[in-house]
Amino acid sequence: MKNGTRKTYGRHLFIAVYRYFIFFISMCFVITCCMILFLNTVERVTGLELSEEYVGAAAKVTFLNIVLLSAVFTIADAVRRHVMIDIPVKRITDAAEKVMKGDLSVRIEKIRRPDSEGGFNIVIEYFNKMTEELSGIETLRTDFVSNVSHELKTPLAVMQNYGTLLQEPGLSEEKRIEYAKAVTDASRRLADMVSNILKLNKLENQNIYPDVKRYDLGEQLCECLLGFESVWEDKGIDIETDIADGVSITADPELLSLVWNNLFSNALKFTEPGGRVSVMLSADDTFAVVTVADTGCGISREVGSHIFEKFYQGDTSHAAKGNGLGLALVKRVVDIVGGEISVESEVGKGSEFTVRLGRDCGISQDDDGGVLRRCMRYSAWNGGIYDRAFRGKAQEAECFGRQPRGDVPR
Repeated sequence: MKNGTRKTYGRHLFIAVYRYFIFFISMCFVITCCMILFLNTVERVTGLELSEEYVGAAAKVTFLNIVLLSAVFTIADAVRRHVMIDIPVKRITDAAEKVMKGDLSVRIEKIRRPDSEGGFNIVIEYFNKMTEELSGIETLRTDFVSNVSHELKTPLAVMQNYGTLLQEPGLSEEKRIEYAKAVTDASRRLADMVSNILKLNKLENQNIYPDVKRYDLGEQLCECLLGFESVWEDKGIDIETDIADGVSITADPELLSLVWNNLFSNALKFTEPGGRVSVMLSADDTFAVVTVADTGCGISREVGSHIFEKFYQGDTSHAAKGNGLGLALVKRVVDIVGGEISVESEVGKGSEFTVRLGRDCGISQDDDGGVLRRCMRYSAWNGGIYDRAFRGKAQEAECFGRQPRGDVPR
């Protein structure tokens, strides 16, 4: 390494000496030509014939002046280059070497000279921006590894502890079921977290080529929501939907299903038994807007500003309910499809997430509007069970034919 540095330094020194030697010779030539031109002009204008003695003496003085002036110009240029070029370049290369060794706290001060506000200061500005971004990325990476380690360790510890308890002799059937359920829940949480990490890593670090197609967004929302039917029934949560009919968009349905599943899962997870979750879909000729609201614990404004960051959970008292990856995944998918997502929340009153997506055409008008909404309310209020959401008058009778009691809430 040191030998390589010496060779590089020697090569640069040779190039510098050679460059200044060429500059010196060039200056001598230029000044000599100027002096000859001056003497010829004087002789031609005045008509005087210069004696050989005068010419010889003048030649000696001229030669000394040429050498002196050339040396002065060469030294001045060397100083100028050193101050204006070599020093800034060395500062930048030294800083780059520190970054290469892992020191991302390096910053370069701008050159404070009136004639140096150009190229080097632009390079320095972008260098500082680069190191700042790299420092932030490194911090996120460190936090990510730390959080992943913690999140992996927690369910593993639960599984280990309850697995040990399950091996105790004379364990009652009730306790055995309780411990087995704890192990199952911890393993499910671990599997969900690993799955989300893999999905998020793929979305962030690989080129995504969405499988774009035209499909009905309302039907997708209902299918995703029905996948959580057992959850809302077990907790006694009321589901309210107001889904406009015929809202079709051009997007990747598989990617967007990640968004709806995570939003629905969070809404149901953080809503207490007997609470309410609302899903709304509206649209105009340009945009489709999906709103998922709940009456859960809510979040503060400060937490809301960080809610889409990886592993950020805000209220640690609810940390056991999630791993802080779902909303980061949601935000990444929404960004990929060119949409927008926002959150409004108040502590103790619930949260409302709004997703705004672009679409190519308006709402198709037909006479079947509201059927899907009524079917969904029927499922939430009266306990009806479907394999899928029905649409259209031909299937309306079948949809409501499963009503076990009462009338369908409108």
